[in-house]
Amino acid sequence: MAGFEEKARKLAYLSELVGQSATTPLAGSSHEPTIAREDELGVTFIGHSSFFLQICGQNVLVDPVFAKWLVVLRRLRVPGVRIPDLPPIDVVLLSHAHMDHLNRPSLRRIVRRTLELSGRAPIAVVPWGVENLIRDLGFSRIVSLEWWQSTRLGRVDITLTPSKHWGARLFNDTYRGFGGYVVRGGGHSIYHSGDTAYFNGFAEIGRRFAPDVALLPIGAYSPDNFRSVHTSPEDALQGFLDLGSKFMVPMHFGTFRLSAEPVGEPLPRLLAAARAAGVRECVCPLAEGETRIFQLPESDAAACAPALAVAN
Repeated sequence: MAGFEEKARKLAYLSELVGQSATTPLAGSSHEPTIAREDELGVTFIGHSSFFLQICGQNVLVDPVFAKWLVVLRRLRVPGVRIPDLPPIDVVLLSHAHMDHLNRPSLRRIVRRTLELSGRAPIAVVPWGVENLIRDLGFSRIVSLEWWQSTRLGRVDITLTPSKHWGARLFNDTYRGFGGYVVRGGGHSIYHSGDTAYFNGFAEIGRRFAPDVALLPIGAYSPDNFRSVHTSPEDALQGFLDLGSKFMVPMHFGTFRLSAEPVGEPLPRLLAAARAAGVRECVCPLAEGETRIFQLPESDAAACAPALAVAN
């Protein structure tokens, strides 16, 4: 009887999320991304966990989801960038197989657009066990990595890092991998954690790579047991401090209603925690479609705000 009640409770909760998503008007607008110089690191927030990165002259997409619907969940905010407004993409990084991170229609459109612009398809990088989900989408090559493995593509080095999450797309394919990425090139380094709970891996990633910029998730933490696989805003800030990065860009909030906390709650909570910790100037929230250009010379010891130029 207890098992039936738990299933009924979860079904009612899912129905509530679906209803709220379907009836909430779409907000936001799309913008053309600012193009960075080759010696700069450009970070454009598309929405949720999707980013357009420019590093060492390479164009990289991370977890690109442009779809309006994820099966029964509708997005709440439009993508900040449209696929037709993107330049040719060199590399697509996919953190895991969950549908809010790996969207096959979006990936197919990205491949088609890059082929139209440049005559070549992008390369995809995935965790182990994810290859078969994208093999038919037209990528020029698929590189599969395990934790701490690296690959060099063009002028950038890409490493798959651990996370505390899970990678199944459906119920029984638990063999699929998951993780985050550190991307390095031209003196810049940036870390995208993928989905994760707080864990001691943040400190280890910081020791190994000391990424300048950390893209960290702050949503889907309520009810409290969700924190076994997602970070709360305060958890994410602690992860940022463990990493020792210069800047934090929050993600995984506001685009899809995935959990019980109010949609507008995560970012104010993060900023309040950052102020209390004395690092508010290092937290860089981006609106959808906003590009920030990070100029981080190796000689820059600490100052966060002066090293940041708002480009949009």
